[in-house]
Amino acid sequence: MIKNMYLFLPEIYLIFLVIVLFFQTLSKKNLSTQWLSYALFIGLGVCFYSLPAKGLLFFNTYKIDRLSQFFKLLTYLGLTICVLNAKKNPQLTASVKKSDYYLFMCLSSLGILFLSSSIEIFTIYIALELTSYSLYILVPLRSNSPKAVEAAIKYMLYGAVATALGLYGVSYILAVHHTTFLTTLATQNWNFTASTLSIIGLGLFLLSFLYKLSLFPFHFWSPDLYEGTSNETATFAAVMPKIGAVIVLIRLVSFVPCVELKTILAIFAACSMTYGNILALVQKDVKRLLGYSTISHAGYMVMGLVVGTTQGLGSVAFYVFAYVLMNLAIFWVITHLGQDGNNVSIEDLQGLYQRAPIFAFVLAVAAFGLAGIPPTIGFTGKFFLLTSLWGHGFNWLVIIAALNTGIAIFYYLNLVRFAYTKEPTEQELATDFNSNLVAFSLSVGILVIGLLPQNIVQFLINSVSQLKP
Repeated sequence: MIKNMYLFLPEIYLIFLVIVLFFQTLSKKNLSTQWLSYALFIGLGVCFYSLPAKGLLFFNTYKIDRLSQFFKLLTYLGLTICVLNAKKNPQLTASVKKSDYYLFMCLSSLGILFLSSSIEIFTIYIALELTSYSLYILVPLRSNSPKAVEAAIKYMLYGAVATALGLYGVSYILAVHHTTFLTTLATQNWNFTASTLSIIGLGLFLLSFLYKLSLFPFHFWSPDLYEGTSNETATFAAVMPKIGAVIVLIRLVSFVPCVELKTILAIFAACSMTYGNILALVQKDVKRLLGYSTISHAGYMVMGLVVGTTQGLGSVAFYVFAYVLMNLAIFWVITHLGQDGNNVSIEDLQGLYQRAPIFAFVLAVAAFGLAGIPPTIGFTGKFFLLTSLWGHGFNWLVIIAALNTGIAIFYYLNLVRFAYTKEPTEQELATDFNSNLVAFSLSVGILVIGLLPQNIVQFLINSVSQLKP
């Protein structure tokens, strides 16, 4: 019993925080949520402590392994930064009841923890719905903008369609293989000729998670959501769903050698990279630009899934880690620039190097990373993805990805150009020590891990190698 509690420790700890936040929402008083930030830092320690844990729980539907524990640690990291970031939300600060905002943020993150370890399809589905419904509520919450409501409705409607198609696909898998356990499905025949119906079913089930990645052509919600919702909520929506989607996709793709399915994914990846980058070139709103950027990065993530090798899947896991760090950094800057809650345009970055030198540096590092410029973690992540795909029959996709990296440099470096080459039109930006410390720490992580990625990459490759039967 004690051993089982040790295996489930990160989830138990976050469930405890959710319960405390729930009781705070019942109070009519304006109770402080300052404690949550400190509690999440403890949660990071809990996740790090449970990193070596291994085992099966809940009738073998829940697997604790090194890969799941790494993604749980990444989830706690993202949630901690998002909670710290949310303190700058003017609507949230003025609210009498702000605990509900953090409650749904933690509930959505709890769903991601469940996704990280679920190895049974209906368990995955329930965890996905917990993640999704909490985020549907979070998007318009504590925002006075009608665009936030519009974005939430679009996100929910598209999500409902994606989920319905996914469940429809599960019926095909169940009809052919008579099981929903991934460990059993991994031993079945997944040849397209011999098991056409189950391949179609798996493809439909994958749509639910490709939608979360904002992969073309399931991307429609992404730019509108980023632009419409508050800066703080956009940070959470940009980062956290990707973590849960990728871990499930890695588990599903690890045992499917179907070339036809991977070819379709490769075509989607190429279209996603090209479409996202081209439309990002003409954006003036920084969050909308990042929305199209996300579509492009989803294409890069799928590249590693296409090849399906241990190195490819490990590279995907590392790239998600890189994506989380880079987006947390750039959204941290955006949130502090838009202190009145308004969206930040490219012109608002003018003279940032004089108004807030540390934020200008962090913006440059994050932009370089997202563009894939060395020595950042973004360059390292793309390098591992491209090398893992080369020589496996998809060299054309590597060429398209390299060309798209060149396109992305234009709009990412445009952000840096405005921050460093334009004279400021506004007064000096007020920042505090804690904000500068968090921003600088994220930028250091982007640079240091970009230069020294070996240990993390090897850890992830070894973790992925344990997935295959």
